[in-house]
Amino acid sequence: MSGAEASPCVGFVGMTHLGLVSSVAGAERGFDMVCFDPDAALIGRIAAGMLPVVEPDLEALVVRNAQHLAFTADPQALRGCAVVYIAPDVATDDQGRSDLATLERLLAIAFDNTAEDTVLVVLSQVPPGFTRAHQRSGRTLIYQVETLIFGRAVERALYPERTIIGLDDTSQRLPPVYRAYLTAHGDPPLLPMRYESAELAKISINCCLVASVSVANTLGELCEHLGADWSEIAPALKLDRRIGPYSYLTPGLGIAGGNLERDLATVLRLSAEFGTDAGVVDAWLANSRHRQQWAFDVLEAELLTHAATPRIAVLGLAYKENTHSIKNSAAVALVRRLASCEVTVFDPIVTVDVAPAARRASSLPECIAGADAVAIMTPWPEFKGLDPAAIVREMRGRLVLDPYRLIDGTAVATLGLDYFTLGAPPLRAPRHLNA
Repeated sequence: MSGAEASPCVGFVGMTHLGLVSSVAGAERGFDMVCFDPDAALIGRIAAGMLPVVEPDLEALVVRNAQHLAFTADPQALRGCAVVYIAPDVATDDQGRSDLATLERLLAIAFDNTAEDTVLVVLSQVPPGFTRAHQRSGRTLIYQVETLIFGRAVERALYPERTIIGLDDTSQRLPPVYRAYLTAHGDPPLLPMRYESAELAKISINCCLVASVSVANTLGELCEHLGADWSEIAPALKLDRRIGPYSYLTPGLGIAGGNLERDLATVLRLSAEFGTDAGVVDAWLANSRHRQQWAFDVLEAELLTHAATPRIAVLGLAYKENTHSIKNSAAVALVRRLASCEVTVFDPIVTVDVAPAARRASSLPECIAGADAVAIMTPWPEFKGLDPAAIVREMRGRLVLDPYRLIDGTAVATLGLDYFTLGAPPLRAPRHLNA
């Protein structure tokens, strides 16, 4: 392809989630990729096919593009690259603060092991001011807003909806070799702007996402008490052009993962520094904490207060489907709050122990067997096919929590169980069935 001819070699520094998926996407577009990480053990595992992340289609793309992917722990391999992305995952602590030490170390390695005319691109998310502070005289340093979404990372890397580009000087033209690489990925709209605008654009996008989630959570909770159904309201909002057909309007169990929380924490710190008002961000965070404990509140009201040793089945531990990440997972928080109960957990991907007393099941039926309550905490595709009749046969109790509406609530109630979801009143089993 023409992009591959213009850029015979593109480098990615940092082989965690963002860098690995992005480099594989470049190989799929026909580019020769140098995939560098200083962790030789990590590189060895990746080269052997043991990928550190789980994403749909990722393993197949690695195999299919093996001839275009060179995994290495030798930084000198970057010397032949025309464009080099610095793309490690940026970890956050419990207060949403970013640990930039790894990114800064890898950026220094990239500067020191590339030619002066190599285009360097920071792809990791950074706070406003980072890119300009790390610019070096005589070098081309660009900040590109990443579009990583856990569970959809490959799709987003291959088909970006737009590319936001931070530049030192917005009057400068994009380097041709860099532009050729970008336009090979589905020819997305390119939006050049100053460094600081691009850095803040990512935060702005996530703030709008959080606002949509908070609207759905706040009004969805009212639905539970008013007899309204949020699933009936959301389509009306999506047809409002001021909101848009692609708005995120599904109630959820609080803000999970790390990126959204990090951006809110950044806004709060900047607001405190400059004396601006960010009270709405505090409200968003409070709403998130409130909704994260929804499952526990239902269990406490419906079961825990009158059952001596309740058995609870928790289906899903990942904070969302199609990922192994449990960062800020509502499911994990629930399991840890149920320490006094008999808890059995099942997740098709997550294998880490999240609570000492929780028993891990090897299958869905094993997890549900004998449970007084079933909480479907992650919307895994595997859970969408659950047969309500099978749940009834396996359980000894009658309580089902399905926040994401993966199964037919009406069928569940008809079969004698009480069904709770987000954004709608509970569906109770007919009284004569529970007599």
